[in-house]
Amino acid sequence: MAQIGTPTVSPVSDERALAMIALIDDLILVIDDENVELAKGLPASRLKQVDEKARLAELFERWVGECTGGNGAIQVQNRQLRDRLLDRILQLRGAMDENLMRLRAAIEASNRRIEAVMQAIREQLAGNAPYGAAGTRTARAVSCGTSLRA
Repeated sequence: MAQIGTPTVSPVSDERALAMIALIDDLILVIDDENVELAKGLPASRLKQVDEKARLAELFERWVGECTGGNGAIQVQNRQLRDRLLDRILQLRGAMDENLMRLRAAIEASNRRIEAVMQAIREQLAGNAPYGAAGTRTARAVSCGTSLRA
């Protein structure tokens, strides 16, 4: 008998647990594919897996919330199935940890590329500016006229 105020969690059916395992496997495949792309040095913004990963992650989060009833525990009666589900969750966590590390590296690389471009632009503008920061002329006036003799 449940205590008053304590959420009760009904056991997850075998079919539901198998569906969760399949969802986790799909999510792991998408994350692993994204990790391969990130390892190649592609910017995170150009990855094709982002939308699918977000969709699967949202679905997984919703399922976990439904299965735990807010207490953080998924009740699976079949021990082998519970162990298999736990194993997949641990695999997912490892894939997500690697993904997070690779995404951070990709973001840092993008920031370095942006800073290099900005620095080149600043240097080019500074070299071509006819006036300095104080408003004085930094370059001599150059005439672009031509002299024609008839």
